[in-house]
Amino acid sequence: MSKTVTDEPSEADLDAVRDKYRAERDKRLRDDGNDQYVEPIGKFAHYLEDPYVPVVERDPVFDEVTVAFVGGGFAGLVAGARLKQAGIDDVRIIEKGGDFGGAWYWNRYPGAQCDTAAMIYMPLLEEVGHTPTEKYTKGPEILAHSKNIGSHFGLYENALLSTEVTDVCWDAERGRWVISTDRGDVFTAKFVAMGTGPLHRPKLPGIAGIESFAGHSFHTSRWDYAYTGGDSAGAPMARLANKRVGIIGTGATSVQAVPHLAPACKQLFVFQRTPSSIDVRNNHDIDPDWFEALEPGWQEEWKKNFTILQTGGYTDVDLVKDGWTDISKRIRDRVVANGEFTPEAMERAYHDSDDEKMAEIRARVNAIVDDPSTAEALKPWYRQLCKRPCFHDTYLQAFNVDGTHLVDTDGQGVERV
Repeated sequence: MSKTVTDEPSEADLDAVRDKYRAERDKRLRDDGNDQYVEPIGKFAHYLEDPYVPVVERDPVFDEVTVAFVGGGFAGLVAGARLKQAGIDDVRIIEKGGDFGGAWYWNRYPGAQCDTAAMIYMPLLEEVGHTPTEKYTKGPEILAHSKNIGSHFGLYENALLSTEVTDVCWDAERGRWVISTDRGDVFTAKFVAMGTGPLHRPKLPGIAGIESFAGHSFHTSRWDYAYTGGDSAGAPMARLANKRVGIIGTGATSVQAVPHLAPACKQLFVFQRTPSSIDVRNNHDIDPDWFEALEPGWQEEWKKNFTILQTGGYTDVDLVKDGWTDISKRIRDRVVANGEFTPEAMERAYHDSDDEKMAEIRARVNAIVDDPSTAEALKPWYRQLCKRPCFHDTYLQAFNVDGTHLVDTDGQGVERV
């Protein structure tokens, strides 16, 4: 994906770009910081409810296990699998959701998809015997894989699902951890490990009026298919055909959801504070015959290769070949070409490669989006890693769909609903 630059921008051009970066940054600075968000408690507590699995009544548990792991996402599943392989059978995963999957259990919005290659993102592929269907697998497949890991390694046997840990304390006299939950469980463990993450919890904007909005609303991490129609597998959201729909935000979730909303709605309004950088994804199906021919141990080799590239190491081989490794390779190639391996050279290489990449990304917006004013508003004016990079093949095209409107707030965000 890397390429040689033939027409280097002048210093005057780069100065103008960096002035633009500073101006765009300054208009977005906020004194309230993270206080601009509200916690999903009190009148917002309903945003935390699990719409997928009803809570089944059960008796509380009072026993002891060797290892208790809080969280049933990839961290808990991989840790549990490795412990089982090491001969530790009494492993217990405590998970708030109704099943394993972590972020992929909760986030079932249309278009949900990993943006790191499935070959390295989906754990234990060799152990479970799963072949990813495409380079960047979709949410339902990742969720199903999570469940398969749980079944394959017998992690359901001791698990406490639809259960939230409320207290973990050390009993020095017994030499054990005492774990309490919201289901009345009180049990002990020799070891406790934490695999909790933030993506199960809706991040709510503190926008005036969201609690009293008279229309139908929901958070993307609790997508309401009963209202929209469709499903997480991609069935059309037919119930939106005569609806005017607004989606607030243009981060990674919106980038994936908007291409599915645009053709489904009568009108779609995308409210933007800061545009995401949208690089090429180049997703494609994985050839099962090619996958079957891989040598045992391939996944560990791929992960090591990806890590080397991402951490600034040197290798001539790029097995993953995606937008993440492209960032690293552009920097490395410049340093190697100059033969100067110093911090200053690394910094210059970073700035030069970023200038090149962001110019490409802005040019891509011009090439895809038909309306010039919409295209201008969708251009990211910052360094690529200042905001989470996004990779998508149909997001920008969604703004060419009749009835899709970008509502650009010039860095200020939505003030009231």
